[in-house]
Amino acid sequence: MWIKLLSIFLKRLIRQGSLVVVYPDGRSIQYGDGSTPSATMRFHAHSLPRKLLINPELTLGEAYMDGTLTVDQDDLYGLIELLVINLKRQSDAWHLRWQANLRQLHRRLAQFNPAGRAQRNVAHHYDLSGTLYDLFLDPDRQYSCAYFREPGDTLETAQRNKKSLIASKLLLAPEQRVLDIGCGWGGLGLHLARDYGARVTGVTLSQEQHRIAEERARAEGLGDQARFRLQDYRDIDGTFDRIVSVGMFEHVGVPHYKEFFATLRDRLKDDGVALLHTIGRADGPGSTNPWITKYIFPGGYSPALSEILAVVEQSGLYVTDVEVWRLHYAETLKEWRNRFEASLDRVRSIYDERFCRMWRFYLVASEVAFRHDGLVVFQIQLAKKQDAVPLTRDYLASRDRLGEPATRDGEKITDREVWNAK
Repeated sequence: MWIKLLSIFLKRLIRQGSLVVVYPDGRSIQYGDGSTPSATMRFHAHSLPRKLLINPELTLGEAYMDGTLTVDQDDLYGLIELLVINLKRQSDAWHLRWQANLRQLHRRLAQFNPAGRAQRNVAHHYDLSGTLYDLFLDPDRQYSCAYFREPGDTLETAQRNKKSLIASKLLLAPEQRVLDIGCGWGGLGLHLARDYGARVTGVTLSQEQHRIAEERARAEGLGDQARFRLQDYRDIDGTFDRIVSVGMFEHVGVPHYKEFFATLRDRLKDDGVALLHTIGRADGPGSTNPWITKYIFPGGYSPALSEILAVVEQSGLYVTDVEVWRLHYAETLKEWRNRFEASLDRVRSIYDERFCRMWRFYLVASEVAFRHDGLVVFQIQLAKKQDAVPLTRDYLASRDRLGEPATRDGEKITDREVWNAK
């Protein structure tokens, strides 16, 4: 019965491309119009058709992790791309919409992140083996969307582009105090301290990230200029000339948005500038995929711009600039996925095969979501005063040229030196 019901659902769902399903009893059925994209998946458990019908978004990832679902040629990207493209085209997948609406009703509870729970959620993902992240991130460990200015940009170049563009939007000057909320392994904070002369305070809830950021600051002789704390952003004291938050807002949770922007307002000096860099939704409010919530980012949520701005408007802050990065994260994730897959043997030596399949599913599904399912990145510049930033965006053109390090007599000239010479 369950195979028959699943087959009816798939016939209605797959209209573009070709999906071949080999069921546990040996039957092979093709769905779709026979065009591309195409994929073949095989079920190795009789319970899988029932589980997929009841909770497809959770079951698909779990079945791939456990090996009860396999894809010919291990073309996981092709399978997920095929499913997402067809889901976006459908308006009659009523039971999927019902499940999404139910998750949205409960999302405030799922995203309730007081300090203790927030730290546990962060540890779930960011306190994994440091070697794991070394295998697929750039050497600076930038674990957020890169900025591909040119088609031939490497991941390393694109991440430098991102950091320099952020510095441009912050209008940094030497000796300014900068608060980095969700500082990661310290790469951005060290960049702002080293190349712009800023005095950076970075905060994170990850013990592993905090340890490495502190070690990096000491190794570069920047221990007095870039300091990192194991601290919740809500517990920060003092005021700052600049505040930046990259890739952290996704962990705040809708119930805490007012708290987050109140903190920005209270910690930002009257003439200060803040920049928020976050994953977001181009198609309005929604809910987090249940597999991502369970296995990758518990308590996480990527908001629509309307959800962010509705709170900012009541916070006492001005929105001074908004930029939407569309396919940059898809390209970033493609680079991460390729590097991860090239290092699968190393990952297996750290964890196991199930972890490899889980992480691969995460990277592939995320890349497809940014290419086909409405995920983007928002950069939102904020200030307390309308005249805290120039009236036009022309200043970005001159400052953003600082992205590639200049040289003098074969030695690197820092961004700070170039800018001060202007």
